[in-house]
Amino acid sequence: MTSRSPWSCILWDVDGTLVDASEGILRRLTLCLADFGLPAPTRAELVHWIGPPMHESFQANAGMTPERAAEAVAHYRVIGKADGYTTGAKLYPGMGELIAELAAAGIPQATASSKPEVQVSALMDHFELAEHLQAIVGATPDEKTLASKADIVGEALRQLAAAGCDTSRPVLIGDRHHDVEGGAEHGVPVIFVRWGFSWPHESEGAQAVVDTAAQLRALLLIEDET
Repeated sequence: MTSRSPWSCILWDVDGTLVDASEGILRRLTLCLADFGLPAPTRAELVHWIGPPMHESFQANAGMTPERAAEAVAHYRVIGKADGYTTGAKLYPGMGELIAELAAAGIPQATASSKPEVQVSALMDHFELAEHLQAIVGATPDEKTLASKADIVGEALRQLAAAGCDTSRPVLIGDRHHDVEGGAEHGVPVIFVRWGFSWPHESEGAQAVVDTAAQLRALLLIEDET
């Protein structure tokens, strides 16, 4: 049997979709907020932090001004670089295998993450996924020039097209409402995964919702008799 996909290319969110980096994020946030005289978030409160750009999160969750949030982001990144971008991170079950299988079937893939691109690249290298991707796209270091999910989706599509990939039928895999909204701005349907950090209502507007990697695979790969 051979495998093909109903999609011409696949875009991947990273945090909460491919990678569970919550352990490191909670540790780094705790250190960062303490340095700003603020209490640490609980693990349950990580749903408010994981997914959106950090510059937005410091304003929404810590009540910071945009200027203060920019300082917090810079400090958080210093902590992260010292801590190691991959420390404590792990792939969600079955995701590494699925990306490898899609690559073997010849389906172009790219990341479309709100994490800084240097961190996304480190994670993809760490989990040996970079070789399966035609583009690795994340936020710019300041997390403002290129940070919105819509802009990042657009950049991922641009890089895939520049690499000669067919972008006529893209799909985005994500776990937050930012993914659904960002994809919609480019007419990109979203398959919503429920193993990340999200509220149930965030899947509204998604083309499909899945609970396991096996369910996701069934929507991304079709087996043909040979």
